[in-house]
Amino acid sequence: MALENDLERAGGCLIEHRQVVPPTIHRIDGAVPMTEEWIVETHDLVKKYGEHLALDGINLAVRPGATGLLGPNGAGKSTLLKTILGLIALTSGGGKVLGHDIATEGAKIRQRIGYMPEYDCLIPEMEAIHQVRYAGELLGMNSISAVQRAHEVLEYVGLRDQRYRTVSTFSTGMEQATKLACSLIHDPDLLLCDEPTNGLDSNARGFMLDTLFQVVKQGGRSIIMSSHLMDDVERICDRMLMIHKGQVIAQGRIEDLKAIDREIEISVWGGASRIEEKLKDMGQSVRRTGRVMRITRIDDSTYGTIIKAAAETSVQIRKMEDYEPSLEDLFIVIMDRLGYSVKSSKDLLGGNTPTMDHAAQLGRKVA
Repeated sequence: MALENDLERAGGCLIEHRQVVPPTIHRIDGAVPMTEEWIVETHDLVKKYGEHLALDGINLAVRPGATGLLGPNGAGKSTLLKTILGLIALTSGGGKVLGHDIATEGAKIRQRIGYMPEYDCLIPEMEAIHQVRYAGELLGMNSISAVQRAHEVLEYVGLRDQRYRTVSTFSTGMEQATKLACSLIHDPDLLLCDEPTNGLDSNARGFMLDTLFQVVKQGGRSIIMSSHLMDDVERICDRMLMIHKGQVIAQGRIEDLKAIDREIEISVWGGASRIEEKLKDMGQSVRRTGRVMRITRIDDSTYGTIIKAAAETSVQIRKMEDYEPSLEDLFIVIMDRLGYSVKSSKDLLGGNTPTMDHAAQLGRKVA
């Protein structure tokens, strides 16, 4: 073992381990997929920090599987995750996570949940193997089981050859992988991931998403993933939960929510502004980027309305087809209905938005 450790120490300083597909990670003691109908249920959940309202009457019913947690900066996402973990006291309301009461059974909840936070939570001076082992011991695992499991989960997240390196020598991608290993050490039924691909390059991001996908699809676990990257959420999750100013504004299957507003996309030539104004005068909802427009499809008559508008304005329609919306489009439509005129989710998710619910910012300092 000593020789093996020395070789790994030497090799780990030269290269960063990369795998195309993560290996399979087995459940502890033959654990089986969850049978609960709802993994998270809350009823009129309220959390205040002084006069600041971070969560305002949250009612959730989250099914097993993969759920994306979305919302503008300061919407209350981090506060909600800490509430699910049973880490903060509620102001009013209640709920259950994996069948356990949020207010009174926080310890039991945390035994069944793995949490991968956005913020730095690793000990720089520790070797990765001992960092992950320590996380297991904090969750009640004995030392022998924790060490054995630490080797397994570090291989699973792509750090087999780096597990004896200190965390301080790790790249951002390796630190994120170590945090994921810490969250998986005790074989949780539910994984909470807060911005898991934050700061990663394309290769590390792809491996992280592949790993999370297998956690859900092969491991029979559930995941709630908060991210500002719509592509990441859509790749992993089949359901979404969106909050804004501490309130739930959308939840359900992504495909079902996309079907709320179907659009027709057209490319025009010679007078884009004219046909845009004409369509709006005819009562149509239009989103335009240059010569490409998307018109809300009311029914089959919308196609005729578009052709009529083109004829009356002498504008050529070069292409017309049904538009398949993305999660990004759904986010923009929802925020537009709330009065935020944005062209990209990055306008609300990628930077500081001080007008968005200061309660969550204050909450992070208090919690």
